[in-house]
Amino acid sequence: MKLGVVGLPNVGKSTLFNAITNAGAQAANYPFCTIEPNSGVVAVPDSRLDVLAAMYSPKKVTPASVEFVDIAGLVKGASHGEGLGNKFLSHIRECDAIVHVVRCFEDDNIIHVDGSVNPARDIETINLELIFADMETVEKRRDKAAKLVKTGDKKYAAEAETADKVYRHLEAGKPARTCDLSEEEREIVGGWFLLTMKPVIYAANIAEDAIADADSNPMVQAVKRIADAEHAECITISAAIEEEIAGMEAEERQMFLDELGIKQSGLDALITACYHLLGLISFLTAGADECRAWTIKRGTKAPQAAGKIHTDFERGFIRAEIVPFETLQELGSMNACKEKGLVRSEGKDYVMQDGDITLFRFNV
Repeated sequence: MKLGVVGLPNVGKSTLFNAITNAGAQAANYPFCTIEPNSGVVAVPDSRLDVLAAMYSPKKVTPASVEFVDIAGLVKGASHGEGLGNKFLSHIRECDAIVHVVRCFEDDNIIHVDGSVNPARDIETINLELIFADMETVEKRRDKAAKLVKTGDKKYAAEAETADKVYRHLEAGKPARTCDLSEEEREIVGGWFLLTMKPVIYAANIAEDAIADADSNPMVQAVKRIADAEHAECITISAAIEEEIAGMEAEERQMFLDELGIKQSGLDALITACYHLLGLISFLTAGADECRAWTIKRGTKAPQAAGKIHTDFERGFIRAEIVPFETLQELGSMNACKEKGLVRSEGKDYVMQDGDITLFRFNV
């Protein structure tokens, strides 16, 4: 899972990026991996792995991971190459979802590029740049399809009509993801890799002293209204707090969050929201060599889940031996689950469930 972190300058985007990548690496004892100066991989928090590690004492524990990309340079005119627009718009195109950090705090020491804090205006500024970039893409697709319609191939007529429909939607200042598309149209648009088709999580960045009463914050409410209208996710986060807890040990961090009355860190909230938004779940494998979490799309069948581990597992799939995590935790061992007949044998049509402890049988 690759998440692009976007926002105007001075909204706390890079502070948040630096904090969560550092915190995620330390909290789960997962090696922080710098792919590029603006990219980092963090572990997905999963307490189930801690239980499995205590049970199996494996040589290695491997959590699922998320890659965050700090997309810098988004300013007015980015779609036309202002700032480092073209380069960073291409970075967004490679991401699975967008984390849009919105400034919801006042601070005279941190200058706002537009002179005042206005979340709705800031969101519109970023969204319009993405929309303008998509309009250019769709226009090219429409023109190309229109020229090929005369070949008599119906697919070009369908593509031209779909492009025209999406272009009008974008022209009205609306992101492509809110356009009412049929399954056929959605399949056509899927090949265009539009920026505004990507799922979005709005991260309302508030001051540290506002965290206890975040829901009543008028600026946060403004962001939530926009997110609701777009069927997007919205979380409240304090980059200042994330920066403060980034260097803490897990136990110290939790005590600090408890004192503030916060159930989970911003990183945990962000990853939870991402999983929900993208329809992701994790299945688990466990043994003396390794306990590991694997991320798959909700609705994935057993052979395709096996293919996440190795293509041979999918190609030679025989069956999946499965026990729910809760059952294994309750009984304390896989042998106890087997003795009670609670390890199920599932075939090719089995749809994987979150928390399935799985052993794949295959023959190649």
